[in-house]
Amino acid sequence: MRAAESLFERRKRRVRYGIAKNNKGGRVRLSIFRSSKHIYAQLIDDKNGATIAHASSLEKEVAGAGKNGCNVEAAKKVGQLIAKRAVEAKVAEAVFDRGGYLYHGRVMALAESARENGLKL
Repeated sequence: MRAAESLFERRKRRVRYGIAKNNKGGRVRLSIFRSSKHIYAQLIDDKNGATIAHASSLEKEVAGAGKNGCNVEAAKKVGQLIAKRAVEAKVAEAVFDRGGYLYHGRVMALAESARENGLKL
């Protein structure tokens, strides 16, 4: 494993440990995956081990947001879409799981957009 990958994995484990430790209410987890070309978000119920809703920059509603799926505008659209689907699934609040990514740029844009559209993080 490369040094950068191991540091990423350490950050990811640390974030997930903190979420598991502090999530006594059993809230749903909003997990993010960010690749070089796209961004993905999913609401996960850890008690049942099931995905409640998901959204990504590959979808038709988001694809028209810009030139590609790897910019801040596309991340904002994904945040709007996941918040809308969370409300439809009757999920009012969730825990934000940024994984090993820094809370900056596309990750921050997605989280703030989800908050603005009715999802309490």
